[in-house]
Amino acid sequence: MTQLIAETALLNFQTEWSRLNLPPHVIEVLSGAPSIQVPESRADLLDWALGRTSGTTDWRLGNRDDHGVYESIFQVPGNGRITEAVITKARNGLAINFPDPSMRRRDPDAMVIGDNLPTDKPTYQERFGVPFAQTRQATLDWLKTQELVVVPFYAGPDKLGYGALAIVPRAAAFFAAALADLQGMIPKSQTPDNFRLSGGVLFVAPPFRHTHFSGKQVVVHDRQETHQEIFAYNLYPGPSAKKGVYSMLLDIGEREGWTTNHCAAVAVVTPYENRTVIMHEGASGGGKSEMTEHIHRMEDGRLLLGRNVLTNEERTLNLPEACHLLPIADDMACAHPSLQGRSGRLTLADAEAGWFVRVDHIKAYGTAPNLERACIEPPQPLIFLNHYIVPGGTCLTWEHIEDAPGKPCPNPRVVLPRNMVEDVLTGPRQVDVRSFGVRCPATHRESQLYGILAMLHILPPSLAWLWRLVAPRGHANPSIQSSKSKEMQSEGVGSYWAFATGRRVDQANLLLNQIVDTPETRHVLIPNQHIGAWKVGFMAEWIAREYLARRGSARFGREQLDEARLPLLGYIPKQIRIEGSLIPRVFLKVEEQIQGGQDVYDEGARKWQEFFARELKQFLVPDLDPLGRKIIEACLDGAHQEDYWKLIPHAMFREE
Repeated sequence: MTQLIAETALLNFQTEWSRLNLPPHVIEVLSGAPSIQVPESRADLLDWALGRTSGTTDWRLGNRDDHGVYESIFQVPGNGRITEAVITKARNGLAINFPDPSMRRRDPDAMVIGDNLPTDKPTYQERFGVPFAQTRQATLDWLKTQELVVVPFYAGPDKLGYGALAIVPRAAAFFAAALADLQGMIPKSQTPDNFRLSGGVLFVAPPFRHTHFSGKQVVVHDRQETHQEIFAYNLYPGPSAKKGVYSMLLDIGEREGWTTNHCAAVAVVTPYENRTVIMHEGASGGGKSEMTEHIHRMEDGRLLLGRNVLTNEERTLNLPEACHLLPIADDMACAHPSLQGRSGRLTLADAEAGWFVRVDHIKAYGTAPNLERACIEPPQPLIFLNHYIVPGGTCLTWEHIEDAPGKPCPNPRVVLPRNMVEDVLTGPRQVDVRSFGVRCPATHRESQLYGILAMLHILPPSLAWLWRLVAPRGHANPSIQSSKSKEMQSEGVGSYWAFATGRRVDQANLLLNQIVDTPETRHVLIPNQHIGAWKVGFMAEWIAREYLARRGSARFGREQLDEARLPLLGYIPKQIRIEGSLIPRVFLKVEEQIQGGQDVYDEGARKWQEFFARELKQFLVPDLDPLGRKIIEACLDGAHQEDYWKLIPHAMFREE
């Protein structure tokens, strides 16, 4: 029987895959495996994730009788059988849990470069003292002994045609299902004749985590001349199925001269039916997902602008009707040359088929009603990670697994297919306003930190580029693993540096060209968490969104703006008025707050200047674009707002 399965798998491979012009070592793995399964539908992958054959599970919402539990187990030499994940069928999908708490979120040190191409990242040789070649071959040899699931998909938007494959052990079919939800999949019968491996290959081999890497997350990126190969040695999909594919897109962009921005994008429709597209970038925690989230209200309908951390004083705003939101992208958006028109505005398309939504903020029923409703009663079964679940029960977004007694996992997730997102827009969209989010700590006389940003800053294009080079992680960022230090850390160029495999300077040049080539897209800077001594959460972002949409752009008359006391912060609106209500001055002139003052502001300014100087010097290398060099040197020499504006003299100000 085993021989028959192997012969059938090989026959299917020869008749259906030989035309795809795969690399020889990929052909060797697929032809050597005892069986190959290629999904025809999403339901196939969900069935296989539970260790079942296709069509044997009743996926209708509310099925109370199926209490299926499947363990993803691998035989590890020297360690016996190890359970990497437990997959539980819920009434509303699959709940994936990892027995090892360290596998429940992305390790920031997971990426290793396995090739000899130019890079600023740690290489396999540097980290482990040997070339990757031997481990690479051992991985391919191990995969040839496994029953495999093979998922063809496109990296990025389908229309760009960057073909990719995921090759996953059958025992980890849940990983293939998560990848298909995140990146899409090409059904077995619909693989086109012109499918080419221009995106990359993702190989998954969990046992090597124990035999080669002391139980740690390691994802090795092995770049080829035409594509990238990713060797994932753990089953948490964050650094591989999610950010690994992002890495493929960044590599393609390096070769072709474009990039994939780390951003959310949303079309904001005012009560007067005017539409403004806002693209929001930033480090993890910088408010990307929040840009597509509805504004939060108090029980009586008012908006809580902020609460003073010292006096507990509150400032509120009445906003009878908020703008309507049409989400475009959640985390990754391609700015491919084929999408750009002649409008002078940046044009983006969502690079994902599903959104990897973190729900750690949902701690009780009713926190985010729209998302909770979508997850509890979905039109199709969903994939949940790091959630507590009783077999056969309903997976609830506010019931998170615990890393230890009384310590909830900080990274509960749900994979939300794009077609389930309410009012989502498809296709490329032109960006009117490009914003950057910064997490800021409470800043006052008793805590003199760097939270001196006002509710909204208008930036000259050259200064907007500098913010994307330094990309501050900021206050209480959930992805910082190192220390409790209150000093700023950088997420790296573009805020996507953690996923890039090449050189910083190449990404810096791509971002600069992108800004220079799109003069009609305006630039703003928005804080979250705190404005001086005021706790604001993400309300500053939501208010800025409402305000900019009502104005129709971020182009102001010079008489409407003040220069920020710190030139790195550009300009500040003299006033922000929404539906007849003025935003209190304390949220615009932070240096005038009673709990701080100019001395506290200037100390925060000093911290920002030191941070920029430290981060920018590493970009002063021979291959930096000459214009970029002028901008960085101007910053290091203490440039003022007008100096930045003249370096890239876009029509930032409205004509008088």
